[in-house]
Amino acid sequence: MSNDFPAPAWTATVVGHHRLRNDLAVIRLIGDFVPFAAGGSVEVEVPQHPGVCRRLSPALPPSLDGKLEFHVRTVPGGWCSSSIVGDTRAGDQWRINAPHTVFAVDPDATEVVMIAGGTGLAPMRAQILDLARRETPPRTYLFYGGRNPRDLYASDMLFLLAGELPWLTVIPVVENPDDPAVRDEWHEHSRVDIGFPAEELLHGTLAEVAAAHGPFNRHQVLVCGSPAMVDTTVDRLIEGGTPPSNIVSEGA
Repeated sequence: MSNDFPAPAWTATVVGHHRLRNDLAVIRLIGDFVPFAAGGSVEVEVPQHPGVCRRLSPALPPSLDGKLEFHVRTVPGGWCSSSIVGDTRAGDQWRINAPHTVFAVDPDATEVVMIAGGTGLAPMRAQILDLARRETPPRTYLFYGGRNPRDLYASDMLFLLAGELPWLTVIPVVENPDDPAVRDEWHEHSRVDIGFPAEELLHGTLAEVAAAHGPFNRHQVLVCGSPAMVDTTVDRLIEGGTPPSNIVSEGA
């Protein structure tokens, strides 16, 4: 007789689908309490693709009221991610399962460096909100980057968050100071007047800028973004003297 049992699964209902860029959306849901850890990931199954699971990192820490938020960007040839970004509707039922711990800030850490590219921001944001629950949060530096200012889709949220949390410093980074000439209508529709001024944006790749601020000998370093960005950033950090044992990384 088999001792295998079905893995636990939870359901959540989409209550918000916010298209911020042509290739990016923020999805908010409410449902069952999902026992994941802040900075971790879960598998999601959406009604547009029954039986197909994709691993995503919640952008909120776990909450007893069942609130979830995911930042999803389309990838070339990614029919599932494209469908989530373009076709998700309020009322959709999502299946959530397989929580997995990825990033966990050491309880004894006094200084933390987070390096996030694109939607790699999601687990970092969850960690920051979770750290805010501590009596004495560690000094935290978030390097948040994109190819151009338009890529910094959460600039307004991070600007406000940095103003509320005295232990948090956000360093916005862009490879190119100018946005592409082709308009993104979703960006235009979601544009707000809150965010980091152009003169505060550091220019260069995340790998270059973050490594230039190192070495991070006393810091716990968390890196999340595209696989190429993560690999390059970790290499540059180690070349600059940051101990490999200080670094935790994950592709998004």
